[in-house]
Amino acid sequence: MIVGTAGHIDHGKTALLEALTGQVGDRRQEERARGMTIDLGYRYAALADGEPLTGFIDVPGHERFIHNMLAGAQGIDLVLLVIAADDGVMPQTREHLAIIELLGIPEALVAISKCDRVEPARVAEVQQQVEALLAPGPYAGALQFPLSSVTGAGVEALRQALLAAASQVRRRSTQGGFRLAIDRAFAVSGAGVVVTGTALAGRVSTGDTLLLGKLGKPVRVRGLHAQNQAALVAEAGQRVALNISAERLAVEQVHRGDWLVPAWLHAPSSRIDIELTLLASEPRAFEHFSAVHVHLGTQDVTARVALLEGQTLAAGQRMFAQLLLNTPLQAVHGDRLVLRDQRAQRTLGGGRVLDPFAPSRHRRSDARLRQLQVLREATDLEQALPALLASAPAGLDPHRLERQFNRLRDSWQLPESVEVIATRQGSVLFDRQQWQALRDDVLAQLARFHAQEPDQLGPDRDRLRRFCALALERPTFVSLVDELLSDGFIASSGPWLHLPDHKVQLSEADTALWARLQPHLLEAAFDPPWVRTLAAAEQVEEAQVRLLMRKLARLGVLHQVVRDLFYPQQTLQRMVELLLSQAEGSPVVQVAAFRDMLCIGRKRSVQILEYFDRVGLTRRVGDQRYIRADSALARQQPRP
Repeated sequence: MIVGTAGHIDHGKTALLEALTGQVGDRRQEERARGMTIDLGYRYAALADGEPLTGFIDVPGHERFIHNMLAGAQGIDLVLLVIAADDGVMPQTREHLAIIELLGIPEALVAISKCDRVEPARVAEVQQQVEALLAPGPYAGALQFPLSSVTGAGVEALRQALLAAASQVRRRSTQGGFRLAIDRAFAVSGAGVVVTGTALAGRVSTGDTLLLGKLGKPVRVRGLHAQNQAALVAEAGQRVALNISAERLAVEQVHRGDWLVPAWLHAPSSRIDIELTLLASEPRAFEHFSAVHVHLGTQDVTARVALLEGQTLAAGQRMFAQLLLNTPLQAVHGDRLVLRDQRAQRTLGGGRVLDPFAPSRHRRSDARLRQLQVLREATDLEQALPALLASAPAGLDPHRLERQFNRLRDSWQLPESVEVIATRQGSVLFDRQQWQALRDDVLAQLARFHAQEPDQLGPDRDRLRRFCALALERPTFVSLVDELLSDGFIASSGPWLHLPDHKVQLSEADTALWARLQPHLLEAAFDPPWVRTLAAAEQVEEAQVRLLMRKLARLGVLHQVVRDLFYPQQTLQRMVELLLSQAEGSPVVQVAAFRDMLCIGRKRSVQILEYFDRVGLTRRVGDQRYIRADSALARQQPRP
C-alpha cells in the first residue's frame, strides 16, 4: 500500500509520519532550517511485525509547492488528510482535498493533529468542521483520529486503521505496459543513474528495455527496488527505484515528469480529449481557450483548453474539453489530471483522460461527441469498442487503441460484430454492418459512374476513391476494392475497374463522329493523319477529336503511338505482322528494313518501334532492338 499525506502547512504531516514510522523527515538542510517540507519525502515502514512495507509519501503543504504535492499524490492508495486541532480547516486543507478528489484516490483517513495543544471541546469543534467539509464529496463519513505526534496519543489507533485499510487495498492490474512517472533522479556511485516513482501500470523486470521521456531514449533496467527492497520484478501499485543505463546517459538528462514506458506504448501527444470538471468553489465560469497548467503523473505542462460543448463552463459542472498542450504529454485512457490557473496560483478543476490522440478537426461534431460519451462510460476496451466503431466511418487503428487503453492486442476479446480488415499499412477495425455498407456504397457509386460516363470502361482505384468520397484512408479503400474484386462484385480490365456486366458504349454524337473519322485513318494506312488534320478535314473542334480518339484508345480500337497520333487496331496488327516477318530467322529488328517495308520516314518508323517497346513487343538493348516472342502481341498473330 502507498499512503500519501495532504493538508495545510505546519499541520504536522511530517511529524505524524515520524510517529508512525519512527523515521525522521525533513532531511534537506533547507527544510530543517525553515521548519517546513518543501519537496516530496519518502518513507517505508511495516505497520506491524510480519506485515509488508508500506510506502509513505510526505507532501509539502505550502501553497507555493502545490506542484510538488501534485507530483507525489499520483498513484497513492490512501490519503492521510492532516488537520491541526488549533487551526482547523485552512485554505490548503481545502485545496489539497479538492486535488485528491479530482485524482480519484480511493480512500481517505483524517488525522486531527496537535490535540495536546487544545481542549477537548476544540477537538470536537474541528471534527464537526471536518465532517461538514467532507460531506459533499466521496470521502463523506471518513474515519477521524484525534492524536498527538508529540505524546503519541491516538497514533496507535491510526496505525490499526491503516493496517485494516491495507488488507482491503485493491490490487492493481498488471495488464498492459509498464508505466512509471519519474519523481526523482539521482546518481549512485558505482551504479549510475537511478530513478524513482510510483508504478501506475504493468510490471517491469531486470533486463527490460524501456523508453525514457518524450524523446523516447532507450534505456536498460540494470536493477530495481520495489517498496524499498531489492527485487527482480516490480509492478503497478508499488514505489519503484530503477537503476537504468544507456549510451551517454547522465542524471542531468532525466527530470521529474519524464515517463518510462515500453516502446509500443510510447506515444506523447499534444492534443488530449478529457472530461473536465470545474470546482464548485470557483468564483467565475471557465472560458473557452483559457490557459492552464496541466498536472498528470509527475508532469507539469502548460496548455490551452478548448471547450467542446459551449463557450463557458459553470462552477461545479462537467464538460468535454480538448487540451492543446505546449509540451507533449504521455497519457492513456482513464488517467486523472488536475488543472491549475495560468499563474499556477490556484486549482481550477481536473478531469479524466478520454482520448490521448484527439483529432484536430471536427472535434465538436456530433459523431465525435458520441465517441467521447462512449469513452466516458467505458471501463475497458471491450466495452467501448462496439460503440466506438459505430461512430467511426473510417474504422479504428488497433495500434492506436493499444496505446489509448494500454492493452496489447493479444489480450483483447473482440466482439463478433468487429471486422478486422488487413491493409498494406496494417489492420483496421470496422463494425461488420458498417463495412458491408461501405461495400454497397462503392458498388452504387461505381454504377453511378457508369451511368455518367458510359463511354469509359471505368475509373482506376484513385479516381474511384475520389468519386466515392468516402472517409477512408487510401490503404483501407484499396483493401475494400480488392475484397470486392476477389468476391466478383467488381471486375478489372488493366487498371480500370467496372461492374462485371458493364460494356462501354459511345454516345450517339461520338459514334457519328467516329464514322466520319475512321475512313481517314484506314485510307492513310501506315501514315495516318494527326488529330489537328482530322479536325480540319471534318471541321470540328480539335479538342473534341482528341477526346474521342483517347476514348477509343482506352477501348482498344485505336493505339496512341505518340501524342495526337493514333493507329487503328487493324493497321497496328498489320505492322506487327510485317515486323515479325522481317525478323524471321533473326530476332534483331532492323529500323531501315522496317522503314522501307512501311514506306514511311525513319522518324515515324522509330516512333512506332518505341511504341512497340512500351507495349512489350520489342526490347531495346543498347543500339539493338529484339523481338519478344513471349509478348502478347506476338502471340496474337496467326501462324502459317
